Amino acid sequence: MSTSSPSTPLRQRFQPLWWLGIAYVVLGAVTRIALLVMSGKGVPPNPLYYLYAFGIGLGYDLVTLLYVAWPLMLYLWLMPVRAYVSRAGQWGLYLLGLILLFGLMFVAASELTFWNEFSTRFNFIAVDYLVYTTEVIGNIRESYPIGRWISLLALATLAIVFVTRRGLRASDGGTRFLQRGKVVLVWLVLTVLSTVAVKGTLKDRLDNAYVNELSGNGIYEFFAAFRSSHLDYTRFYRTLPEDQAFRDVRAMIKTPEATYLSNDPHDLTREIRHAGPEKHLNVVLISVESLSADFMQHFGASHGNITPNLDALAEQGMFFDNLYANGTRTVRGLEALSLSIPPTPGDSVIKMHNNENLFSLADIFNDRGYQSDFVYGGYGYFDNMNYFFAHNGYRTVDRNDIGKDQTIHHENVWGVADEDLYTLALRQMDQIHQNGKPFFLHIMTTSNHRPFTFPAGRVKERNGTREGAVAYTDWSIADFINRARSKPYFDDTVFVITADHCASSAGRSSVPINRYHIPLLIYAPKYIQPQHVKALMGQVDIAPTVLGLLNFSYRSRFFGADIFQLPEGQRRAFPATYEKLGYLKGDVLTVLEPQRKLEQVHPDFDSGDATPITPIDSKQVDQATAFYQVAATLFKNGKMVRRPEDSTPVQPAAATSTPVPAAASTVH
Repeated sequence: MSTSSPSTPLRQRFQPLWWLGIAYVVLGAVTRIALLVMSGKGVPPNPLYYLYAFGIGLGYDLVTLLYVAWPLMLYLWLMPVRAYVSRAGQWGLYLLGLILLFGLMFVAASELTFWNEFSTRFNFIAVDYLVYTTEVIGNIRESYPIGRWISLLALATLAIVFVTRRGLRASDGGTRFLQRGKVVLVWLVLTVLSTVAVKGTLKDRLDNAYVNELSGNGIYEFFAAFRSSHLDYTRFYRTLPEDQAFRDVRAMIKTPEATYLSNDPHDLTREIRHAGPEKHLNVVLISVESLSADFMQHFGASHGNITPNLDALAEQGMFFDNLYANGTRTVRGLEALSLSIPPTPGDSVIKMHNNENLFSLADIFNDRGYQSDFVYGGYGYFDNMNYFFAHNGYRTVDRNDIGKDQTIHHENVWGVADEDLYTLALRQMDQIHQNGKPFFLHIMTTSNHRPFTFPAGRVKERNGTREGAVAYTDWSIADFINRARSKPYFDDTVFVITADHCASSAGRSSVPINRYHIPLLIYAPKYIQPQHVKALMGQVDIAPTVLGLLNFSYRSRFFGADIFQLPEGQRRAFPATYEKLGYLKGDVLTVLEPQRKLEQVHPDFDSGDATPITPIDSKQVDQATAFYQVAATLFKNGKMVRRPEDSTPVQPAAATSTPVPAAASTVH
């Protein structure tokens, strides 16, 4: 009997599959239109862009349909004919259709909120967030009217199913189980083939990242990101012969005040030697949540005058104009600040297994009798922060350490308000000082994170907005420093203020460089004269630069370097996503990608756009490859760990043997 006629029992049986397919394709198109509108000027009016986004997008929607339709496919296959066409079978089909359609519409709505925050389809961030459902669900509830949205989605789902209920009619003129099984087998073969043949990166063919993202499918991208959460560098990325890679890195991180302790080409250990005594000053490192450089007046104040205090401090301390973050997630910033390493593909080292006892900034302070604390206003189990820091030289202090009898002016799902976090930090500083020890505190803030809520009456900007949160962040930093002024240890404390990452990662290029530009301010009025440093600097350079200002002589395996010692031709930064590994040097940005692909561009530092370079500068490609390959290899092989001999005291250099870092001049 032919199965091509509309009247055949087999066609009747699987008619609901057509209903789901049409509904999903229409939903995909509507979602794509909404995301296109949200992209604004990111997608120039170009019919070819639209054709690509919707044409390729339809293909990904159909591939995804193979997966999402399996619950319905199994129902249509397994239900016996008599049960299927019964009243109960019909209502079961309606219920299954309602559940599937509501789930797909909920995912589509979730994509809109995700795009609003990250300007991308679901990716590794979405996968990452699923581990921390308390924070994520709480953030959604505090940021959006989720109850109203779910109610509206439920009503819309009911209306659609009611209007299109003919497509869900349970009709079967007498199919057999094995006959239905042939259809299921074909569906299974197509599913397996699509898994093998279709990759999420196939769509990334245009020079506009927005269009590439629009042409994808959120559900498909989510599972593709899940599969790539652990990317082995040597398997997926361009490599060099190992000896060459290590040799190149040793040359690129060598600075005048550094001496390698071994001729072993795979050993990066070097002695950093400064002339004169060390300054055992207290250090407070503040990594501010999502503090983009362009929030500040000095960089154009894209959101108005919302950082007056930081702008004032920038003229009173050492301010760095040309610093670029390692990534777009908090863990990437923490990784760079504590370990001074380029980002690894996939997961951050902070979240990986075997990340204990690594060579860290805290170890260098601890060897000098410091107490090193990581202070966080939320619960530090999030993103594995407490585990990582507790096993790498830091004492962890978080929301659990704020007693019930202590004042909390405001808190949301991410943690207490920044002013309350600073109160917690001041308590630690007081206690350590009373114990007669210098302190190193790394403070991680949370207030500049959606839902952007903070105590009333602090700033004129509206609560619950990005502008308000940045203004409050600025106010709370000034309040913290003003409170610290009254402390006996203030004059001997260095405040280092920077960001974990920018507030947005959106851009038309794959690594929009303007979305990595962050500020850095080092403030210690008794010891550091006001100056602006214009040299290109990576986030990995912050720790060695601070140690250089303290005149520390120590053993190091950091990938970063003291910016005042690093020759101009060796200055670089490592802006990256979880898959795309960037290497910025001069006006050239090299990006390494999975499947051993690469791109090289001249980035526009203002807009984030990029112009491809032809021919490619192979020397910079090799440099980028060497840095990322060596970092990944060292961690994979357990060679980033701290060694007992790392505590060996390093004798200061002779007074005339090492150039004096610029202490009161502009460095270009």
